[in-house]
Amino acid sequence: MLRIALEQARAGYAEGGVPIGAALFGPDGGLLGRGRNRRVQDDDPSVHGETAAFRDAGRQRSYRGTTMATTLSPCWYCSGLILQFGIPRVVVGETRTFEGRHAWLAEHGVEVIVLDDHDCVDLMSAFIKERPDLWNEDIGVDD
Repeated sequence: MLRIALEQARAGYAEGGVPIGAALFGPDGGLLGRGRNRRVQDDDPSVHGETAAFRDAGRQRSYRGTTMATTLSPCWYCSGLILQFGIPRVVVGETRTFEGRHAWLAEHGVEVIVLDDHDCVDLMSAFIKERPDLWNEDIGVDD
């Protein structure tokens, strides 16, 4: 599951964007949708990796049994989406470079699996070093 999210993150990085990718999987493990943070590419602050994957999946009658895989711990915005639609499981690539709200999700009954994946850590660490201005903009921190 994380492999698809990481492919999306790498594609975003290659496009000059923030390298965060996500994918939504159905109860049977089949891919429903994938996406990447496209805030820079689309000039749209609402296109985070998780929201892009959610939109790509299209309308579902229910999100019971689904799993959201994401390369980075979800922010408040994406965590709200996960709770709003009852996505019961989140696989997180890493939490070292951004703490996000995965603990808050767990407190609200979402199964959270943190993988501490070195490829995810390395990609985000390189991006933060190269583009601290863009990273701070993405997470809402003033320079």
